Amino acid sequence: MTHAELARPSRKQRVRTLWISDVHLGTRGCQAEHLSQFLKAFQADRIYLVGDIIDGWKLRGGIYWPQAHTNVIRRLLTMSKRGTEVIYVTGNHDEFLRRYSKLILGNIQLVDEAEHLTADGRRLLVIHGDQFDVITRYHRWLAFLGDRAYEFTLVLNRWLNHWRARYGYGYWSLSAYLKHKVKGAVNFISDFEDAIAHECTRRGFHGVVCGHIHHAEIRQVGEVEYLNCGDWVESCSALIEHWDGSIELYRLAEGQARERERLGAAQDGGSLGRCAAPRPTRCRKP
Repeated sequence: MTHAELARPSRKQRVRTLWISDVHLGTRGCQAEHLSQFLKAFQADRIYLVGDIIDGWKLRGGIYWPQAHTNVIRRLLTMSKRGTEVIYVTGNHDEFLRRYSKLILGNIQLVDEAEHLTADGRRLLVIHGDQFDVITRYHRWLAFLGDRAYEFTLVLNRWLNHWRARYGYGYWSLSAYLKHKVKGAVNFISDFEDAIAHECTRRGFHGVVCGHIHHAEIRQVGEVEYLNCGDWVESCSALIEHWDGSIELYRLAEGQARERERLGAAQDGGSLGRCAAPRPTRCRKP
């Protein structure tokens, strides 16, 4: 059974909102197959694409666009056609789309930022987050250099997970692990969270949904609820709003682990049932 099959729930789940960011379609690190299976599992009233969905930086150097990447676009268009409102919030890797901000194509909107009102009345700022990254804004050459180093880490990540899959292990993110261990990365993430939380407080929002730093998280930063979607190149994560307004952080690795447990329990139950089942008896007429 493949990783994508493990991540595939048995039936569609009806939810209020989905948030997905940093897919990076057009790169080899994009986990498009997993994302397609994730999208197939849900029926949502609204989907926010929180930036860096298409990697324009990478596409400048040559086209890499396999069928799996087209399938993600087709899945989103199909959901839009069936009534899901799709709001595309632009990021720094797809900044070429910012010139078309406020464009509306049927059920799809293109914006630089958005405001979301949860079912329980909280106002959330939805923004990619590159506006609060000093390196991206003021040192673009350093951002491109860091992007190259990050690509190398993703190559190692793909190689590692290829062999993990061969030996029956689930998905694991090397780069996410390194982020937790390297002090500079931890400090950068903390500074980013503080900056974006300060902006929310200034503008009167209860919270923020963002992406950009490829670090999925839900936590309180001061009085602001900070929610980061993560990405679909390493952590494979998303945010899900349920009908009561509660927001859940979905991680592919955790979803695979739950699915393995479910399948294991079903197999054990089936084996137990077969062992304990009484022999069939013939019904006798009175």
